[in-house]
Amino acid sequence: MNKPVKPPQNDVAGPKSRHTTTQVMVGNVPVGGGAPIVVQSMTNTDTADVAGTVEQIAALSRAGSELVRITVDRDEAAAAVPHIRDALRKRGITTPLIGDFHYIGHKLLADYPACAEALDKYRINPGNVGFKNKRDSQFTDIIEIAIKNNKPVRIGANWGSLDQELLTRLMEDNAKSPDPLDARAVTREAMVQSALLSAARAEEIGMPKNKMILSAKVSAVQDLIAVYRELASRSDYAIHLGLTEAGMGSKGIVASSAALGILLQDGIGDTIRISLTPEPGGDRTLEVQVAQELLQTMGFRTFVPLVAACPGCGRTTSTTFQELARSIQDFIRDEMPGWKTQYPGVEELNVAVMGCIVNGPGESKHANIGISLPGTGEAPAAPVFVDGKKFRTLRGPTIAAEFKALVIDYIDQRYGAGAKPTAAE
Repeated sequence: MNKPVKPPQNDVAGPKSRHTTTQVMVGNVPVGGGAPIVVQSMTNTDTADVAGTVEQIAALSRAGSELVRITVDRDEAAAAVPHIRDALRKRGITTPLIGDFHYIGHKLLADYPACAEALDKYRINPGNVGFKNKRDSQFTDIIEIAIKNNKPVRIGANWGSLDQELLTRLMEDNAKSPDPLDARAVTREAMVQSALLSAARAEEIGMPKNKMILSAKVSAVQDLIAVYRELASRSDYAIHLGLTEAGMGSKGIVASSAALGILLQDGIGDTIRISLTPEPGGDRTLEVQVAQELLQTMGFRTFVPLVAACPGCGRTTSTTFQELARSIQDFIRDEMPGWKTQYPGVEELNVAVMGCIVNGPGESKHANIGISLPGTGEAPAAPVFVDGKKFRTLRGPTIAAEFKALVIDYIDQRYGAGAKPTAAE
């Protein structure tokens, strides 16, 4: 069989080169400076609840979150942080912890030095670190504590808690301009300046650039794109991306993916979070899964094997292919934490579960292993393709179980300890 001809490399669109050359170490995780884009998440437990917070961090880490942020909002939360860190380490979980501070961060870090030591990074919001004449002194306190403990910081401006004094001054200057901008553009400029001025002040205090990550989060897609493009054009700090208050369900997923996808394609962003509002009783790890899928579908990183499945149509009235695709996908994601060490490289696997003969055989041949299930009116036979060649035809009521077993067998043979390298390797 003739091999398909690959298109010339210069015909394939790709992302622009990474913007940031500065690298920041957050615990044992490199951010920026050519390192892979890092996935992070945030707990929604009461940090003072040590057991509950440990359980959620463990779940987020197991799902693939490489950094986890926790709220440190009061004495009880600050006191709990070292106990959370110790409990995680006892489980073998070394995921770096970020402390999220607002209003009284300077006091909590000073009063609870064990908390300051246990965290791997501090998040500071320049819009509420302090007000009027206290702003500079309280910001200085946090930066000096970070320097003393050799911790990086994220200076994160936020649309909902923007420095009002800065915004007012920019609005007044704009009103005097012969060619004034609209209020939204001035607000975007205030976001950028808030982050950059705070970073400059931190450097004056003694914090080096390779200890700082900047962010400027807003909740509207076009504003987010505009703000981050401006921030990136005027600095070389490592950058954290996220659409704040993205929303719930498909709305939050679509909005975050649209905004972050454009910026990542522009070469902007070194670490990302998908800020989803959980469904009632929903799983917090969904935001990690979405972040991974965004990076993987765009070709930046690989986390889990991909399962290609057709959307279904009038030819596929049977739900077998839907159930099988879901079963395989869920099985793979559930098993990935163990497979990372047992089957190195398994994240590169491609599986196809197709519903009829129109595109089924073709997609199955492109995958490492694929199946074309019988559609409406087709013979009850399901050809299986392995590495582009027809391997076997499955029939009968146990097609789904048999194909799942073939996938497991393929993984063991292809990525197991005794696997033989392919020609491509």
